[in-house]
Amino acid sequence: MNYKEVTDYIFNLGRFGGIKLGLERIEYLLNAIGNPHKKLKFIHVGGTAGKGSTVAMIASILKEAGYKIGRYTSPHLSSFTERIVVNDERISEDEVVRQFEELKPLVDEMEDKPTFFELATAIALKYFYQQKVDFAVLEVGLGGRLDATNVVTPLVSVITNIGLEHTEILGNTVEEIAKEKAGIIKENGIFVTAVDDKVYSILYDICKQKNCKIIRVDKEVDFNLGLLGDYQKINAAVALAVINELKKFAINISEDVIKEGLLKVKWSGRFEIMQENPFVILDCAKDPLSMNKLVSSVKSYFADRDLILVISISSDKKISLMLKEIVPLSKLVVITKHKVADRAADVSLIANEVEKYGKGYLIVEDVKQAVGKALEFAEDNDIICVTGSVFTVGEARELWYPEKVLWGREFNEIRLKI
Repeated sequence: MNYKEVTDYIFNLGRFGGIKLGLERIEYLLNAIGNPHKKLKFIHVGGTAGKGSTVAMIASILKEAGYKIGRYTSPHLSSFTERIVVNDERISEDEVVRQFEELKPLVDEMEDKPTFFELATAIALKYFYQQKVDFAVLEVGLGGRLDATNVVTPLVSVITNIGLEHTEILGNTVEEIAKEKAGIIKENGIFVTAVDDKVYSILYDICKQKNCKIIRVDKEVDFNLGLLGDYQKINAAVALAVINELKKFAINISEDVIKEGLLKVKWSGRFEIMQENPFVILDCAKDPLSMNKLVSSVKSYFADRDLILVISISSDKKISLMLKEIVPLSKLVVITKHKVADRAADVSLIANEVEKYGKGYLIVEDVKQAVGKALEFAEDNDIICVTGSVFTVGEARELWYPEKVLWGREFNEIRLKI
């Protein structure tokens, strides 16, 4: 099989198998290949927003300290290979094929087939073991307790924050969601979090029951960061708390190394500036909490500029609450529809919500054409923000970085000059 055939197969597991929480399938696969995850050191990061950025920061600091680091995140913007990274080098397409072909006979034997995410996780853990990484930093896929990544026993577990998301699966309240996400907290472990008062007591009680040390982060760091966005300051503080806790395992990292790691970190699609005059920002905000953080950053960096919003949201998200955060700030909304697995919300649904705020809007269903239309309307002093979903941002980002050149120039280097 070639790379396209392999990724088509893997993606179809998601399309036809859907979301099936539980650890039985991933444990079966990993046991059949010798349980590579039991031979590695992990940092496990969950939360509603900021977990990918926090993973990137932790990995960057550890790499700067001279360690070989595996990084597993999801979803991807443009290519499956973005999910599985060792020392900033993505897994190659040929390696994806090789790893898959070694697992395929096991998958064929399974009556209850693994999901897309379970198979991807198995590939990542197997690859990290073969690459002999010193540490692997894993992002939770969905929830925590029954997520495929929860087969690991980490040195440190992390929950960045908790908001309303995936309520049809995780629970209808923040408190219910907190209990699901808290499933990554381990007996006699170490747990770092930046959650607010509303759910901290829940996590504290769980840690007490499990004799797990809890570290609460409530202050931002004052280091220079390689990532823009005010919300990255608290993510950096969480990363720093994790690094400090690693000292218990004789992993001592100097402040200079930490500062350099935070300065060098790269994480695409998070308050990412693609061009100037007008500024175009891409941000993967996909829930009310992350949208609120995006709006705060827009106000902080661009207080004197008008905003043109380009947005597509997945149909399973809290659409009304997300739009409530950002539409009032916009002078024009360009409503579009991302193409991933028929998951995008209908444009008419978003339009009906936008009308409640008395804002002008256009409907341009193709994401790239929607960005082009926003550029037509924008003046040099305006800003364009493309957001609502990782899938939306991934499609838009290809206007600047097509997949065929991503290997050579994965990240842009534009920095704000305001």
